[in-house]
Amino acid sequence: MQFAATFGYLHKIASYTFNSIVIYAWRQLIERPPTTNSDNPFIPLPVMAKTGKNISKAIQILESGGLVAIPTETVYGLAANAFNPDAVARIFEVKNRPWFDPLIVHCSGLAETEHIVKEIPKLARSLAEKFWPGPLTMLMNKQDNISDLVTAGMQKVAIRVPDHPLTRTLLKSLDFPLVAPSANPFGYVSPTTAQHVNQQLGDHIDYILDGGECHIGIESTIVGFDNDTTVVYRLGGLEPESIESITGKIVLRPHSASNPIAPGMLESHYAPGKRIILGNVDELLKKHDADKTGIIRFKPQADKKTSGKEMYLSVTGDLREAAKNLFSVLRKMDTMDVEVILAEKVPEEGLGLAINDRLKRAAGKRM
Repeated sequence: MQFAATFGYLHKIASYTFNSIVIYAWRQLIERPPTTNSDNPFIPLPVMAKTGKNISKAIQILESGGLVAIPTETVYGLAANAFNPDAVARIFEVKNRPWFDPLIVHCSGLAETEHIVKEIPKLARSLAEKFWPGPLTMLMNKQDNISDLVTAGMQKVAIRVPDHPLTRTLLKSLDFPLVAPSANPFGYVSPTTAQHVNQQLGDHIDYILDGGECHIGIESTIVGFDNDTTVVYRLGGLEPESIESITGKIVLRPHSASNPIAPGMLESHYAPGKRIILGNVDELLKKHDADKTGIIRFKPQADKKTSGKEMYLSVTGDLREAAKNLFSVLRKMDTMDVEVILAEKVPEEGLGLAINDRLKRAAGKRM
């Protein structure tokens, strides 16, 4: 009898203790700050980077060797002190970027460029005076203060002066230039808003300087110089015709390479997670299930039936609008319930050359 009474007493204590623990845990769950997924409170949300317009905060982080996402007129860049090898190495790690792919150095102006290159070619100076700040990157022979890590061991460094008020103010406030490749995991679609950056790298970087949506939306054009000839190594936000108007005849060499001499030259790049096929959309659609296929067209076509899974780069058929919308359209299509994305080329002129270049790289060999 005594044993039974003791057992019953202990059982009550155990039950009471268990219930107390459950109640306490439940209260902690419902009263804690909203740091969990609203659809499932037991799955925590990813840690996101702080976002704002605080240039002083960005300066402090960069001076201490941290990473800050910065806005430009082209896409958002992941910035670090170009003179700090540890900070530069962290960019490669965070982006999972191959070490043989060089970075672009961002300066506040042409005068600062003179401190990191051996000389500025006459053609480069003419282009800088016309198009800097702006979506133009130029390759020039580097000085020793630019490490081989930045240039992937090559003697030429890629330099540009971005055209965004926040970033220009930031650069003018620093004692060093910034390396800043696109602020996204390597090979994925480039970010054109602060939100894009946070969705992809928010748990790996220290701060996002929010400058709104990028108004060009496609990376810079990259040029180099072969004696008196201007060579375009990457098509981008500045049309070849504009460059040619200053330098005379140019040579286009935006070829794919396993050992690129300039950023953005790899065969597969700028790609969404979904498979993308480039070509005649209407012919390709015959080989795919329409309900599971996304479509990207340059502009609406009156004789083509649209679907809820069809998107346009430009409603009016404007190439500048198409360039600005390209990466955001790829991102939106990547979130849709589709298995494959079919895309058509835009007219091969002006910015259309750069848009088609990005679409080809996004598709890789699936063309």
